[in-house]
Amino acid sequence: MIILKWKKALALALAASVLLLSGCEKKQAAAAEGKIGGTIIVLTNRTDVVDTKFQEYKEAFEQKYPGTNVEFEAITDYEGTVRTRMSTNEYGDVLCKPGIQTIDYPRYFEPLGSIEEFNEKFNFTQGSNAIDYQGTAYAYPVMGVVGGGIVYNKKVFKKAGITKTPRNTEEFYTALQAIKDKTDAVPIFMNYPAGWTLVQWEGGVTAFTDDTDYKNKMVHQSEPFQKGTAHYELYKLMYEVVKRGLCERDMLASDWEMSKQELADGKIGCMVLGSWAITQIKNLASNPDDIGYMPMVAEVNGKKYAEASLDTPLCINVHSKNKATARAWIEFLVHETDWVEFNESIPAVKGGKYPSVLDSFNELGVTYFEMNKPPVGEEGLYDTLDKESEIGFWSDPEKKRIVDAAMGTTNETFEQIMDDWNKRWAKARKNRNKN
Repeated sequence: MIILKWKKALALALAASVLLLSGCEKKQAAAAEGKIGGTIIVLTNRTDVVDTKFQEYKEAFEQKYPGTNVEFEAITDYEGTVRTRMSTNEYGDVLCKPGIQTIDYPRYFEPLGSIEEFNEKFNFTQGSNAIDYQGTAYAYPVMGVVGGGIVYNKKVFKKAGITKTPRNTEEFYTALQAIKDKTDAVPIFMNYPAGWTLVQWEGGVTAFTDDTDYKNKMVHQSEPFQKGTAHYELYKLMYEVVKRGLCERDMLASDWEMSKQELADGKIGCMVLGSWAITQIKNLASNPDDIGYMPMVAEVNGKKYAEASLDTPLCINVHSKNKATARAWIEFLVHETDWVEFNESIPAVKGGKYPSVLDSFNELGVTYFEMNKPPVGEEGLYDTLDKESEIGFWSDPEKKRIVDAAMGTTNETFEQIMDDWNKRWAKARKNRNKN
């Protein structure tokens, strides 16, 4: 009898444990789905609108979802600061996706659904700025931009007698020289001290090629920075505008916020920036129509190309304790606000209209395209070689090196820098192939 009672008690205990575990699983599932409410922290690189436009959206969101509270944290050095914070669990609830490898997405971001579902609803899901890893989407598309174009002041160009938008590098040099000779404006502003502003040039590399597999092919090339290649020609342009004295004289006395205002006021002719910057400059101009956007000054066999790609998509911190509200905020911003129109950007949601600010692209017959994703087995290889070669396409040290050489503060030539890049890249490929 004692043995039977013990067995019965054990069975009851096991049954209770199963029920308890089952209850915990259901509770965890419910927590994952969650109720919309409570406070979320949104990290953003948009320091210019955090106290204005974002406050409008905050009020509307909190009215729609009573009991919620959205707090913004605007970060100037977004990439550097957020990457550092990602070594902890404290990097907000919602954040703009920083430039990390796709293999690391599951470590930092909450899964949002299958890539097939996202492909049906959004543009820019198949380009080089991947939102997914192994079939799961970890970032939510917001809008597309044309990278590496040129924001310019129309009045300055008109005063210099420039009547046609420059199509190629030679026409661009001529236009900048005319601004220098005929106006008081700085022809092109580099914003050297900021660093990240020089990185904006990288977005224009795809204008120098018509090959949508350009980057995928680079991983199999030991000398991808030879004369005539897209990267060589892009950074030769950067080098030449400095070498020819077509930029600001005092390279160390510039400031991003100041440069935006001076471009808006006609004290600067143009700056190389992504289309995301257009609205920021327009908002500072006494006449917003004075601000225009032209494609990167490059041609391939007489034709012009521009990569229309995904601007920084939004992610949910995998460690967030309020994922349901974080998801609700992202969907609200994308589907229920005028954020895309406000930025004069290309809607990520399918069926949206291209903004009128890109009319000059149409006039020049620009063909838009997206870079192809890497083939299976080579995901992240381009970024890996970039990192291991220490070239840093999306960081500023090598861009500053090019500018330093052009200013004459170092004894390097542009060709020597490109040769060095080729050697670094070849070494990184060799080391990678050994592993």
